[in-house]
Amino acid sequence: MPAQTGSAPRLVLKPGREHSVERRHPWVFSGAVAALAGEAAPGGTVALQSADGYFLGWAAYNPHSQIRARVWSFEQSEFPDDLWLRERIARAIERRRQSISIDVTDAMRLVHAESDGLPGLIVDCYADTLVLQLSTAGADKRRAAIVNVLADLTGCARIFERSDADTRALEGLPERTGALFGGAPPGEIEIREHGLRFAVDVVGGQKTGFYLDQRNNRARVQALASDREVLNCFSFTGAFSIACVAGGAQSVLSIDSSAAALEQARRNASLNRMDPARFEWMQADAFQALRTLRDQAREFDLIVLDPPKFAPTAKHAPAAARGYKDINMGAMRLLRRGGLLATFSCSSGVSEDLFHKIVAGAAADAGMSATLLDWFHAAPDHPSLLEFPEGDYLKGLLLRRQ
Repeated sequence: MPAQTGSAPRLVLKPGREHSVERRHPWVFSGAVAALAGEAAPGGTVALQSADGYFLGWAAYNPHSQIRARVWSFEQSEFPDDLWLRERIARAIERRRQSISIDVTDAMRLVHAESDGLPGLIVDCYADTLVLQLSTAGADKRRAAIVNVLADLTGCARIFERSDADTRALEGLPERTGALFGGAPPGEIEIREHGLRFAVDVVGGQKTGFYLDQRNNRARVQALASDREVLNCFSFTGAFSIACVAGGAQSVLSIDSSAAALEQARRNASLNRMDPARFEWMQADAFQALRTLRDQAREFDLIVLDPPKFAPTAKHAPAAARGYKDINMGAMRLLRRGGLLATFSCSSGVSEDLFHKIVAGAAADAGMSATLLDWFHAAPDHPSLLEFPEGDYLKGLLLRRQ
């Protein structure tokens, strides 16, 4: 029916550009916009309207972003006020309580942006501490309300902001970090995952401090590690390495370019009372390290490749493809016959199909035949919507060399 949106500003789309929103995709790009009727500040709420006057959704508007609007709700009766915000956050938290046992971990993602109907809002829980990441103007504008809701719903000891992702620049927003509730974290925070313990630096660590999305994949790799010599590239604070030793690996070589990350990985190994002799640490560029290991005729039974994001968007995919191919080819040349490769991409600009083709090309160039044993995806507290494939960013392959 024709839109009845009261005094709310209206963002009118060009003819024919309403179809993706009608299919419940939450983004509206600048090229789809015909006009803004009324005034809206960055992050303000607008009524999305088709060219012929029909209501499409309530959205956060940002004139400084290529993504001109991000949909909060597709229902005209669900105006995104503070009560709506509370209900949406509460629903996301309840989903985690239903799907993840506290016996498994006390660290999880409570809110996962668009996939929980809250574009630009990430909330990670580390024991009694919440880490908040706001990456869009709409979420940024609601900071105070979000903090109040989270403190009330979770009873957390503190909330710390890590709005320092590079995506904020695309929204015209400055980086912002600091305590929002309960004061600053008291150093590193200890968490539990599948019987292991990890110290997390939520103030200065990568992302919000830990790669929560790999929880299930670490358990899967741990189950494969028994009696194997393992290579873990881009090891960060050693979560995959420690999981492999817990799974009975003979040894693990961990490679990372960050001395601080490797030092924290050592502390995590000590925290789990593991034999230091089973760990080898190398501070190096992973691409160069793989060449060095080949020159040394080193070989491994299990290799984990979990590189950082090479392609934040699809336009970066060609350059990312070269990087992924090189790193996988280098690893494959170090893999013994019958050995396993767990290789990942966290780039939303690289689809599963493209990643599969890249890895297959790397195997061909390495002169290696491999069997695809399984796919990896993000843990269930990082859901993805069918109508929003951009949210399905983490993918991985488990291969066995023939």
